[in-house]
Amino acid sequence: MQKELKIPNLGENIDSAEVLKVLVNVGDKIEKEQSVIEISSDKATLEVPSDFSGVIKEIKVKEGDSVKEGQTIFIVDDESSSNLDNSPKKEVKQEKQEVKTSENEVKKEEIKEEQVSTKSQFLLPNLGENISAAEVLKILVNVGDKIEKEQSVIEISSDKATLEVPSDISGVIKAIKIKEGDSVKAGDLILELEGNSQTQSNTSTNKVSEKPETTDNKVSSEEVKKDVKADLAENSEIRTDALIDKNVKRSKDVAPAAPSVRRFAREIGIDVNEIKGTGENGRISIEDVKEFSKSINKNRGSGNTSQNNISSINSGYTESLPDFSKWGEISKEQMNNVRLKTAQHLTYAWNSIPHVTHFEKVDITDLEKLRKTYAKKVEAAGGKLTMTAILLKIVSSALKVHPKFAASIDMNNKEVIYKKYINLGLAVDTERGLLVPVIKDTDKKNITQISVEVGQVAQKARDRKLSMDDMQGAVFTISNLGGIGGIGFTPVVNSPEVAILGVSKSSFEPLYSEETNGFIPRLIMPLSLSYDHRLIDGADAAKFMRWLKEAIENPFLIMLEG
Repeated sequence: MQKELKIPNLGENIDSAEVLKVLVNVGDKIEKEQSVIEISSDKATLEVPSDFSGVIKEIKVKEGDSVKEGQTIFIVDDESSSNLDNSPKKEVKQEKQEVKTSENEVKKEEIKEEQVSTKSQFLLPNLGENISAAEVLKILVNVGDKIEKEQSVIEISSDKATLEVPSDISGVIKAIKIKEGDSVKAGDLILELEGNSQTQSNTSTNKVSEKPETTDNKVSSEEVKKDVKADLAENSEIRTDALIDKNVKRSKDVAPAAPSVRRFAREIGIDVNEIKGTGENGRISIEDVKEFSKSINKNRGSGNTSQNNISSINSGYTESLPDFSKWGEISKEQMNNVRLKTAQHLTYAWNSIPHVTHFEKVDITDLEKLRKTYAKKVEAAGGKLTMTAILLKIVSSALKVHPKFAASIDMNNKEVIYKKYINLGLAVDTERGLLVPVIKDTDKKNITQISVEVGQVAQKARDRKLSMDDMQGAVFTISNLGGIGGIGFTPVVNSPEVAILGVSKSSFEPLYSEETNGFIPRLIMPLSLSYDHRLIDGADAAKFMRWLKEAIENPFLIMLEG
């Protein structure tokens, strides 16, 4: 009996599509769900699977044709049952052979690992939250050097910090796999060593780890068979050596999703690499794809920037520029890592956060007298008593009274995340660009301790010695431009924080005094608070700034309420 294979529903508001490629020929035997043609609409490019199995008798379309929903593309004869009955046996045999081959490869890899137990690899460790790559500034060792565990081997620079990377193994260097100027990612091979070495606990390789003692961590034949079957059944575009399970890591260029999931994502016009999987090891399911698609449509309908748009925005300014050399001499300079990532992050923050800035003026005349009075005492402790250090302490108290300003907003899960700790970011101007080291637990430290730590992190920032931990965990940021100048500015919120305080240059202004019935000179400091209007309303900001103003002008308030 012959059946007609027709073009399925192409999706909402899609009338037709172009045939890019015919994947089968007349006489070919096809199985149900096997892809038979590849088509492209204005929404997406996708492969069309067959609804049934059989033998192709006639092909009704050719490459370049325009096809519509319901149009017949193939005539299939499903009466050749004898031929079809034999195919599963052949495929089962092929699957068993593939499984056997995969198991042999696993065993060979385990044997190989045991044979070279004295040879180890040093891989670049995790670089920190939201840091995908870094630049190699300097290689601190040479081939033939004997290194010890925790010895620094390379110096790298990311958008967050410059730091030296210590080795977590010891031995003699046999090969250096990177060079200065290279861009490296977590899991990249850095060094090969021999000698007194030990296996790394956390690796990011594409091969099977050494044979474990417990059966829970073994790659079972059933797991291998299951993944191999998935590839065979779905005409997999992923190699079996890239399948992800407990002991096999996927190729970093392939999304952790089954072929059917990846095909479904293509069909609805979703880039599977943009999706964060909820399964084991981040594996992506069809439900993850559906939820991601819903979130994009919902944000698009509400006027918010979608995740895909954010990814595009985050790549930076892409509009073609004119040839400026037509009007005069020019020179070009490549952006360094810090400047590039600053541009990308601030573009994302500006486009995704509805900013509002609240301005205030604060009388610091009395506070400045106190600062000068106790400056030498703080210097004796190894610090410098600055207005920044004092503000860090006062803002810490303000965040306890107004915890919303230390929160983060999660639009995907429709949640507000309140933090029970107070770590403050401090914007520091360096020759490489703006860096934001973090002073931890400022609410638990006195102003002297904060002053000492501010001096230390500022120096580390200038010397390119900030670690990843020095740059993470802030709940609120202060940007002080008072030492440079200006009467006010609108700082950009440092996502995922919801507020940032800008401090401008203090100056004397005449203030009316009821006591003297006249104007007297007072030292005034301008403040500007930018905040995320999705979480913080104007009244909230006004109350926060009023509390801050009163605390600065009357520090005793900190002991009363802070």
